[in-house]
Order: sequence, then structure tokens, then C-alpha cells
Amino acid sequence: MRNHGTDFYDNDANFEKYMQRRQWQENANDTLEKPVIMELLGDISDRHILDLGCGDAGFGVELLKKGCAAYVGIEGSRKMAEASESNLTGFNNGTVQHMRMEDYAYPRDTYDVVISRLAIHYLQDIESVFRGIHQTLKPCGKFIFSIEHPVITSTLQPSGIRTNWVVDNYFIEGYREQQWLGGTVHKYHRTVEDYFMALTEAGFRVASLRESKPVREHFLTEETYERRRRIPLFLFLEGVKNG
Repeated sequence: MRNHGTDFYDNDANFEKYMQRRQWQENANDTLEKPVIMELLGDISDRHILDLGCGDAGFGVELLKKGCAAYVGIEGSRKMAEASESNLTGFNNGTVQHMRMEDYAYPRDTYDVVISRLAIHYLQDIESVFRGIHQTLKPCGKFIFSIEHPVITSTLQPSGIRTNWVVDNYFIEGYREQQWLGGTVHKYHRTVEDYFMALTEAGFRVASLRESKPVREHFLTEETYERRRRIPLFLFLEGVKNG
């Protein structure tokens, strides 16, 4: 049986290494991924937000401090969910539920915004999840998500500083196995077109498609900035539910 993506983080060693990695000053999440997510979100004042694959809910804390009306995180990893509960302590309008996003009930017309940061590429069946997200959004609500770019997931390679990248088997959809942070992780590869079509077939109007083009001011060193200009690490899509 193939492990779920969330299972990777319930291994103590993997969890610790990941949390340490997120502390790096020039980590890709903070320099490349988060700035685009924040730009797509815009003003979140008084918004009800659902975060699928919320990790330790550090981002949820930030959104609550920025004025969102309510934040609900869904997290399949037990260790991440426990970290989320700890981080959300003191926020009466912030909660986390320990479950996989595939199992969430998606109550109708409940949220203004649904976000998912670097989690959907673990799923084989995005079609049913996208339909659930469309159902749970209020009219004119937004679904914003980031994934590893399909040129990366087409042929996953060990993490670390690389001087070249391989794109292969791009149009062959399916799981790819990667050795990462000393453990094994599985991610589901699909093309840019696949993600676009899944959104439209779920009923969304695709309002934005972005890639992780680096911005110099987000980097401490010229070396890292130049390296990040070589290949897109992340893909971002924004779907809007009709009013």
C-alpha cells in the first residue's frame, strides 16, 4: 500500500529535518512560494478561510493576525496537527482538524477563501477534492493553491543544490518516488494542463496561473537568486466560483 504524503511527516526524523529546513533564511517556501500566495490572497480582512494541508498552521496564525474572520486548518499528519493546535492556542477563531483533505465534509457555501500550499501534489484524486472545494466556497469565493511545478515532479531528484535538472516522462501521469530529507516521499505527477482542466471541470473560472519567478529583494545573496532563476519550482493556480 502506498503511503499518503502526510505519513512522511509523522516519522520523527523526517518531521525534525523538515522543521529545521524551514528555518533556513533562504528556504524556497519563504522566498519563492509565500510571496506569490500573499499576492494572490490580497486583503483577507473578515474572510473565512479554509487551509487544506495546513502543516503547523504558522501561516494560519499570520492570517489571523492580519484580520481574517475565521481560520480552519485541515491536516492529515498527526505531528503537524499537534503543532497546529499548539500554534493556534489563544485564537478563538482558529481551529485545526486532524484528517486528510480527501475525507473532509466540505460544508456548502461556508468559506470565502480556500487555500492549499504545497499539498495537492500528494493526491491521486484531485477531481473529487476540487468538487468539494467548489461546494464549500461561497459565491465568488476563491480557491488558491500551490504545488511543485510539473517540470519538477515529472522526474523527482534528490534534494540539495543541483546544477542541472531533468524533465522526462512529462505526459505520463502517476506517482513518483523521491528520496528527500533522508526519507521516502511519493508525489503525484500531472501536467499543467491536467491541473487547469481539473479546475474548470469542477466549475471554477481560472483567474490566475503563476510560476515561482524569483524577486531579488526576497533573497540575501545574489548566488541563490541567480540559481532560482533557472527553473520554476512552484506552480500557482487561482479558481473563482461564479456568483
